[in-house]
Amino acid sequence: MKRVITLTVLNQSGVLNRITGMLMKRQFNIESITVGHTEQPTISKMTFIVNIDDERKIEQLIKQLSKQIDVLKVQDITDSSIVLRELALVKVISPPNLRLEMNSIVEPFRAQIVDTSKNMVTYQVTGTPEKIDAFIELIRSYGIKELTRTGVTASVRETQFTAPQLSILK
Repeated sequence: MKRVITLTVLNQSGVLNRITGMLMKRQFNIESITVGHTEQPTISKMTFIVNIDDERKIEQLIKQLSKQIDVLKVQDITDSSIVLRELALVKVISPPNLRLEMNSIVEPFRAQIVDTSKNMVTYQVTGTPEKIDAFIELIRSYGIKELTRTGVTASVRETQFTAPQLSILK
């Protein structure tokens, strides 16, 4: 089962290497990883997608990550209500006579053209990994020249206001 694990860490050299090294030693396969600084320049957020099929291994992973130096917070947000996004750049063979047809296919995905040449178009598409997979499958028949994906990043959704809380705001 794919798990979404987020870590809040100190933004220091070597942190990513220590975390991935620990995962490798314990034979956890990282399917996706993203890292970036947060609103505080000294703090970074890491998002990992790992494939773990045993509940005990998930608990073990969380505990081991929490013990790592420079790790401030670890969360398994898989079962939470989350916003999950990935970005892909897809360079497609695109002769001018097929561009109208291709645009009608990519429009429902809200893909944007970010580069174009005589016989190539590069699309940028963002969304869930499933949405990106579907986009790639539809566009594959035209001939994908190059494909680059960022990996998943995620954030827990904020809870909604309840009726009593709304009355306070009036």
